[in-house]
Amino acid sequence: MPLLITLLSIIFLLILITRFKVNPFVALLLAAGFVGIASGMPLVKVVDSIKDGMGGTLGFIAIVLALGTMLGKMMAESGGAERIARTLINLFGEKNVHWAMMFVAFIVGIPVFFQVGFVLLIPLVFTIARQTGVSLLKIGIPLVAGLSIVHGIVPPHPAAMAAVDLFQADVGKTILLSIIVALPSAIIAGPLYGSWIGKRVKTSISPDLASQLAEPKDERELPGFGITVFTVLLPVLLMLMATVADVTLPKEDMLRQWADFIGSPITSLLIAVIISFWTLGYNRGFSKDDILKFTNDCLAPTATILLVIGAGGAFNKVLLNSGVGDYIAELAKASAISPIFLGWLIAALIRVATGSATVSMMTAAGIVGPIALQVPGTSPELLVLATGAGSLILSHVNDSGFWLIKEYFNMTVQDTLKSWTVMETILSVVAIILIMGLSLVI
Repeated sequence: MPLLITLLSIIFLLILITRFKVNPFVALLLAAGFVGIASGMPLVKVVDSIKDGMGGTLGFIAIVLALGTMLGKMMAESGGAERIARTLINLFGEKNVHWAMMFVAFIVGIPVFFQVGFVLLIPLVFTIARQTGVSLLKIGIPLVAGLSIVHGIVPPHPAAMAAVDLFQADVGKTILLSIIVALPSAIIAGPLYGSWIGKRVKTSISPDLASQLAEPKDERELPGFGITVFTVLLPVLLMLMATVADVTLPKEDMLRQWADFIGSPITSLLIAVIISFWTLGYNRGFSKDDILKFTNDCLAPTATILLVIGAGGAFNKVLLNSGVGDYIAELAKASAISPIFLGWLIAALIRVATGSATVSMMTAAGIVGPIALQVPGTSPELLVLATGAGSLILSHVNDSGFWLIKEYFNMTVQDTLKSWTVMETILSVVAIILIMGLSLVI
């Protein structure tokens, strides 16, 4: 029954949006209410779950999107995004610029959250697409593929690190193996699939976002490449500093506490935005009134995006509270499959049902951990990678990330399913194939 209710709610949601053209924000709230009531949840708990899901999702994402959009706006107005775009085009050539985006995303994504890396780099995608005339998806899919795979399986991302702890895996080995798995997965799901789907799904930059993040600049107005890259990568450097401090210093050390504070996504983005006011603002001849106008104007297009993402979080929370994740977990406990494949399968099922990559990875790790102890020779490092790979599969309408991609890339629900959802599934399937191959020799 929990699985049937989940399936019906997704069909209901898709019909509302595609057939009846209901606003996605309203449709997601209706679907969340349907799941709660049909599951027999107390009516008060249904409302509380919607509030908690929306608040919990936006508590982090709203700040990150706002600060990231401001940084993107400063890059756009100063010509910084265009300077990086022109440099990448010159280095790799127009035909290979989608490969450049994947490698940039792969490197930037290691120390930062998916959403942070996305809002930092999306202005480059818009600018390169406008400059070269290359399909937006051909450049954009490699970006999100690189960010997504490292977010899912490469420590020090929180879920991966928690799985390392649960499976008692070696962090160094896990990082090494995760890169061996992540890079080929990103190549297949990113540049290769992106080139294919870019010819079949036509989309264009939202005029509102284009006006904020991809305005063309005259060559003489452009800032230097070095100062622009430093400004946009400053959050990444600060987060990397925090990661190094966490690995090398004891928890109670004051230096580590300051590093964690400065290197948190919110603080590091705030610092970068403030520095961009100088490096990409005052230093480029803009006045304080100009900068105030830039930071005010750029927030308006994010309002709809934030509401839809928040409603996706509400839907996700109601699904979790309805018990569908627990139901899948109970079914899996009686299985006699290889622990590595079982970890991937459980994480994949919970991901599809609930939409939460973190919840699916943590639940799968909790179930498979005791089972793995009964099977000698099972690599704990590969278990971490398998559960992480499973948590990426088939991102669809119950995942707030689905709506983030849909809104930024200005796509319909159907086109988002064809591009983003398929890309996530390719990442997951290629990764588990590579992991199972590694399990034969490790």
